[in-house]
Amino acid sequence: MARLNLWRWAVLACAGLYFLVPLAASVVFTIDVPGQGITFDAYRQIVTAPGFGSSLLLSLELAVATIAVVLLLMVPATVALRLGAPRLRPVVEVICSLPLVVPPIAFVAGISTVLKWGPEYLSRTPFFQTIMAIQNPSFPFVLVLAYAVMSLPFVYRALDAGLRAIDVRTLVEAARSCGASLPRALMQAVLPNLRGALLNASFLTLALVLGEFTVAQLLGFTPFAVWIYSVGGSQAQLSVAVSVLSLLVTWALLLSLAVFGGRSRTAAKG
Repeated sequence: MARLNLWRWAVLACAGLYFLVPLAASVVFTIDVPGQGITFDAYRQIVTAPGFGSSLLLSLELAVATIAVVLLLMVPATVALRLGAPRLRPVVEVICSLPLVVPPIAFVAGISTVLKWGPEYLSRTPFFQTIMAIQNPSFPFVLVLAYAVMSLPFVYRALDAGLRAIDVRTLVEAARSCGASLPRALMQAVLPNLRGALLNASFLTLALVLGEFTVAQLLGFTPFAVWIYSVGGSQAQLSVAVSVLSLLVTWALLLSLAVFGGRSRTAAKG
Protein backbone atom coordinates (compact mmCIF):
# COMPACT_ATOMS: atom_id res chain seq x y z
CA MET A 1 0.00 0.00 0.00
CA ALA A 2 2.85 2.38 0.82
CA ARG A 3 4.49 1.68 -2.54
CA LEU A 4 1.19 2.28 -4.31
CA ASN A 5 0.71 5.63 -2.57
CA LEU A 6 4.29 6.60 -3.38
CA TRP A 7 3.74 5.74 -7.02
CA ARG A 8 0.53 7.80 -7.11
CA TRP A 9 2.28 10.82 -5.63
CA ALA A 10 5.14 10.42 -8.13
CA VAL A 11 2.70 10.36 -11.07
CA LEU A 12 0.82 13.35 -9.64
CA ALA A 13 4.08 15.28 -9.21
CA CYS A 14 5.17 14.54 -12.80
CA ALA A 15 1.77 15.62 -14.11
CA GLY A 16 1.93 18.79 -12.02
CA LEU A 17 5.40 19.64 -13.35
CA TYR A 18 4.25 18.92 -16.91
CA PHE A 19 1.50 21.54 -16.62
CA LEU A 20 3.00 24.04 -14.18
CA VAL A 21 6.50 24.45 -15.67
CA PRO A 22 5.25 25.77 -19.07
CA LEU A 23 2.72 27.96 -17.27
CA ALA A 24 5.41 29.40 -14.99
CA ALA A 25 7.65 30.03 -17.98
CA SER A 26 4.80 31.86 -19.73
CA VAL A 27 4.19 34.04 -16.67
CA VAL A 28 7.89 34.89 -16.42
CA PHE A 29 7.92 35.81 -20.11
CA THR A 30 5.02 38.23 -19.62
CA ILE A 31 6.34 40.04 -16.53
CA ASP A 32 10.14 39.97 -17.00
CA VAL A 33 11.01 42.65 -19.55
CA PRO A 34 14.73 43.03 -20.44
CA GLY A 35 16.00 46.38 -19.22
CA GLN A 36 12.87 47.10 -17.16
CA GLY A 37 12.77 44.26 -14.67
CA ILE A 38 9.47 42.96 -13.34
CA THR A 39 6.46 44.75 -14.81
CA PHE A 40 2.78 43.91 -15.22
CA ASP A 41 2.18 46.18 -18.21
CA ALA A 42 1.19 43.25 -20.41
CA TYR A 43 -1.68 42.39 -18.09
CA ARG A 44 -2.73 46.05 -17.77
CA GLN A 45 -2.89 46.34 -21.56
CA ILE A 46 -5.31 43.43 -21.89
CA VAL A 47 -8.42 45.43 -20.98
CA THR A 48 -7.55 48.32 -23.31
CA ALA A 49 -6.30 46.20 -26.22
CA PRO A 50 -8.31 46.74 -29.44
CA GLY A 51 -10.74 43.91 -30.03
CA PHE A 52 -10.37 42.29 -26.61
CA GLY A 53 -13.82 43.13 -25.29
CA SER A 54 -15.69 42.45 -28.53
CA SER A 55 -13.95 39.11 -29.19
CA LEU A 56 -14.42 37.90 -25.62
CA LEU A 57 -18.08 38.96 -25.65
CA LEU A 58 -18.60 37.16 -28.95
CA SER A 59 -17.05 33.96 -27.59
CA LEU A 60 -19.21 34.11 -24.47
CA GLU A 61 -22.34 34.68 -26.56
CA LEU A 62 -21.41 31.76 -28.81
CA ALA A 63 -20.76 29.61 -25.75
CA VAL A 64 -24.15 30.39 -24.19
CA ALA A 65 -25.96 29.73 -27.47
CA THR A 66 -24.04 26.51 -28.07
CA ILE A 67 -24.76 25.24 -24.56
CA ALA A 68 -28.47 26.00 -25.01
CA VAL A 69 -28.64 24.30 -28.41
CA VAL A 70 -26.71 21.17 -27.47
CA LEU A 71 -28.56 20.66 -24.16
CA LEU A 72 -31.97 21.21 -25.76
CA LEU A 73 -30.97 18.60 -28.33
CA MET A 74 -29.23 16.02 -26.18
CA VAL A 75 -31.13 16.02 -22.87
CA PRO A 76 -34.49 14.92 -24.38
CA ALA A 77 -32.68 12.52 -26.71
CA THR A 78 -30.69 10.77 -23.98
CA VAL A 79 -33.67 10.58 -21.59
CA ALA A 80 -35.92 9.18 -24.35
CA LEU A 81 -33.17 6.75 -25.25
CA ARG A 82 -32.97 5.62 -21.65
CA LEU A 83 -36.72 5.23 -21.26
CA GLY A 84 -37.95 3.93 -24.58
CA ALA A 85 -35.13 2.64 -26.77
CA PRO A 86 -32.14 1.35 -24.75
CA ARG A 87 -31.12 -0.93 -27.63
CA LEU A 88 -30.34 2.12 -29.77
CA ARG A 89 -27.80 3.38 -27.26
CA PRO A 90 -24.75 1.92 -29.12
CA VAL A 91 -25.94 3.54 -32.37
CA VAL A 92 -26.40 6.95 -30.75
CA GLU A 93 -23.04 6.62 -29.00
CA VAL A 94 -21.26 5.95 -32.30
CA ILE A 95 -23.03 8.88 -33.99
CA CYS A 96 -22.13 11.25 -31.16
CA SER A 97 -18.51 10.09 -31.26
CA LEU A 98 -18.06 10.83 -34.97
CA PRO A 99 -16.84 14.43 -34.40
CA LEU A 100 -13.78 12.95 -32.66
CA VAL A 101 -12.92 11.01 -35.82
CA VAL A 102 -13.42 13.77 -38.39
CA PRO A 103 -10.46 16.22 -38.46
CA PRO A 104 -11.42 19.86 -37.88
CA ILE A 105 -9.88 20.81 -41.25
CA ALA A 106 -12.15 18.36 -43.07
CA PHE A 107 -15.12 19.47 -40.99
CA VAL A 108 -14.65 23.17 -41.77
CA ALA A 109 -13.99 22.37 -45.43
CA GLY A 110 -17.40 20.72 -45.61
CA ILE A 111 -19.04 23.71 -43.93
CA SER A 112 -17.33 26.13 -46.33
CA THR A 113 -18.48 24.07 -49.32
CA VAL A 114 -22.09 24.17 -48.14
CA LEU A 115 -21.95 27.91 -47.42
CA LYS A 116 -20.52 28.60 -50.90
CA TRP A 117 -22.98 26.23 -52.56
CA GLY A 118 -26.00 27.82 -50.86
CA PRO A 119 -25.97 31.30 -52.46
CA GLU A 120 -25.27 29.79 -55.87
CA TYR A 121 -28.16 27.33 -55.94
CA LEU A 122 -30.59 28.86 -53.44
CA SER A 123 -30.48 32.50 -54.53
CA ARG A 124 -34.10 32.41 -55.70
CA THR A 125 -35.44 30.59 -52.65
CA PRO A 126 -36.19 31.71 -49.06
CA PHE A 127 -33.24 29.62 -47.86
CA PHE A 128 -30.85 32.17 -49.37
CA GLN A 129 -31.63 34.65 -46.60
CA THR A 130 -31.11 31.91 -44.03
CA ILE A 131 -27.67 31.05 -45.44
CA MET A 132 -26.69 34.71 -45.28
CA ALA A 133 -28.16 35.29 -41.82
CA ILE A 134 -26.22 32.48 -40.15
CA GLN A 135 -22.98 34.11 -41.43
CA ASN A 136 -23.65 37.49 -39.83
CA PRO A 137 -20.24 38.63 -38.44
CA SER A 138 -21.85 40.22 -35.37
CA PHE A 139 -23.17 36.81 -34.34
CA PRO A 140 -22.19 33.95 -36.69
CA PHE A 141 -24.77 31.30 -35.86
CA VAL A 142 -22.95 28.92 -38.18
CA LEU A 143 -20.27 28.69 -35.48
CA VAL A 144 -22.93 27.72 -32.95
CA LEU A 145 -24.03 24.87 -35.21
CA ALA A 146 -20.42 23.78 -35.75
CA TYR A 147 -19.58 23.95 -32.04
CA ALA A 148 -22.74 22.03 -31.15
CA VAL A 149 -21.61 19.19 -33.41
CA MET A 150 -18.05 19.29 -32.05
CA SER A 151 -19.28 19.16 -28.43
CA LEU A 152 -21.56 16.16 -28.95
CA PRO A 153 -19.05 13.53 -27.73
CA PHE A 154 -18.39 15.37 -24.46
CA VAL A 155 -22.02 16.30 -23.79
CA TYR A 156 -23.24 12.79 -24.52
CA ARG A 157 -20.67 11.21 -22.20
CA ALA A 158 -21.52 13.62 -19.38
CA LEU A 159 -25.27 13.11 -19.70
CA ASP A 160 -24.95 9.35 -20.11
CA ALA A 161 -22.86 9.14 -16.94
CA GLY A 162 -25.46 11.20 -15.08
CA LEU A 163 -28.33 9.03 -16.31
CA ARG A 164 -26.47 5.87 -15.34
CA ALA A 165 -26.23 7.15 -11.76
CA ILE A 166 -30.01 7.46 -11.34
CA ASP A 167 -33.01 5.22 -11.98
CA VAL A 168 -34.80 7.33 -14.58
CA ARG A 169 -37.67 4.91 -15.14
CA THR A 170 -38.50 4.68 -11.42
CA LEU A 171 -38.39 8.46 -11.01
CA VAL A 172 -40.71 9.00 -13.97
CA GLU A 173 -43.13 6.29 -12.87
CA ALA A 174 -43.23 7.68 -9.32
CA ALA A 175 -43.94 11.18 -10.61
CA ARG A 176 -46.61 9.89 -13.01
CA SER A 177 -48.28 7.95 -10.20
CA CYS A 178 -48.57 11.24 -8.28
CA GLY A 179 -50.50 12.75 -11.17
CA ALA A 180 -47.70 14.56 -12.99
CA SER A 181 -47.63 14.62 -16.77
CA LEU A 182 -44.60 13.24 -18.59
CA PRO A 183 -43.03 16.67 -19.31
CA ARG A 184 -43.59 17.74 -15.71
CA ALA A 185 -42.13 14.48 -14.43
CA LEU A 186 -39.03 15.04 -16.53
CA MET A 187 -38.70 18.67 -15.43
CA GLN A 188 -39.28 18.15 -11.70
CA ALA A 189 -38.04 14.61 -11.09
CA VAL A 190 -35.31 13.84 -13.63
CA LEU A 191 -33.59 17.16 -14.38
CA PRO A 192 -32.85 18.07 -10.71
CA ASN A 193 -30.99 14.77 -10.39
CA LEU A 194 -28.99 15.58 -13.53
CA ARG A 195 -27.67 18.89 -12.21
CA GLY A 196 -24.09 17.64 -11.96
CA ALA A 197 -24.19 16.12 -15.44
CA LEU A 198 -25.67 19.31 -16.90
CA LEU A 199 -22.96 21.40 -15.25
CA ASN A 200 -20.23 19.09 -16.56
CA ALA A 201 -21.67 19.19 -20.09
CA SER A 202 -22.00 22.98 -19.94
CA PHE A 203 -18.43 23.47 -18.71
CA LEU A 204 -16.94 21.18 -21.35
CA THR A 205 -18.87 23.03 -24.05
CA LEU A 206 -17.76 26.39 -22.65
CA ALA A 207 -14.11 25.28 -22.64
CA LEU A 208 -14.40 24.01 -26.22
CA VAL A 209 -15.95 27.25 -27.52
CA LEU A 210 -13.45 29.51 -25.73
CA GLY A 211 -10.48 27.53 -27.01
CA GLU A 212 -11.61 26.60 -30.53
CA PHE A 213 -9.51 28.21 -33.27
CA THR A 214 -9.51 26.23 -36.51
CA VAL A 215 -13.16 26.48 -37.52
CA ALA A 216 -13.53 30.16 -36.64
CA GLN A 217 -10.25 31.14 -38.33
CA LEU A 218 -10.95 29.32 -41.59
CA LEU A 219 -14.50 30.65 -41.76
CA GLY A 220 -13.23 34.21 -41.30
CA PHE A 221 -14.67 35.11 -37.89
CA THR A 222 -12.83 36.59 -34.89
CA PRO A 223 -13.83 35.13 -31.54
CA PHE A 224 -11.49 35.16 -28.55
CA ALA A 225 -9.09 32.40 -29.63
CA VAL A 226 -8.61 33.93 -33.08
CA TRP A 227 -8.05 37.36 -31.51
CA ILE A 228 -5.30 35.93 -29.28
CA TYR A 229 -3.58 34.50 -32.37
CA SER A 230 -3.85 37.77 -34.29
CA VAL A 231 -2.43 39.76 -31.37
CA GLY A 232 0.49 37.36 -31.05
CA GLY A 233 1.85 38.42 -34.43
CA SER A 234 2.60 41.95 -33.21
CA GLN A 235 2.47 41.85 -29.41
CA ALA A 236 3.90 38.57 -28.17
CA GLN A 237 3.85 39.42 -24.47
CA LEU A 238 0.24 40.60 -24.62
CA SER A 239 -0.79 37.43 -26.45
CA VAL A 240 0.89 35.18 -23.88
CA ALA A 241 -0.59 37.25 -21.03
CA VAL A 242 -4.10 36.81 -22.45
CA SER A 243 -3.50 33.07 -22.88
CA VAL A 244 -2.31 32.74 -19.27
CA LEU A 245 -5.28 34.75 -18.02
CA SER A 246 -7.76 32.68 -20.03
CA LEU A 247 -6.19 29.47 -18.73
CA LEU A 248 -6.48 30.68 -15.13
CA VAL A 249 -10.11 31.66 -15.71
CA THR A 250 -10.81 28.20 -17.13
CA TRP A 251 -9.23 26.56 -14.09
CA ALA A 252 -11.29 28.81 -11.82
CA LEU A 253 -14.46 27.75 -13.62
CA LEU A 254 -13.49 24.09 -13.24
CA LEU A 255 -12.78 24.55 -9.53
CA SER A 256 -16.06 26.39 -8.95
CA LEU A 257 -17.90 23.68 -10.87
CA ALA A 258 -16.35 20.98 -8.69
CA VAL A 259 -17.22 22.88 -5.50
CA PHE A 260 -20.77 23.63 -6.63
CA GLY A 261 -21.31 20.06 -7.79
CA GLY A 262 -20.02 18.72 -4.47
CA ARG A 263 -22.34 20.99 -2.52
CA SER A 264 -25.28 19.95 -4.68
CA ARG A 265 -24.63 16.27 -4.06
CA THR A 266 -24.22 16.89 -0.33
CA ALA A 267 -27.50 18.81 -0.18
CA ALA A 268 -29.27 16.08 -2.14
CA LYS A 269 -28.04 13.40 0.27
CA GLY A 270 -29.08 15.54 3.23
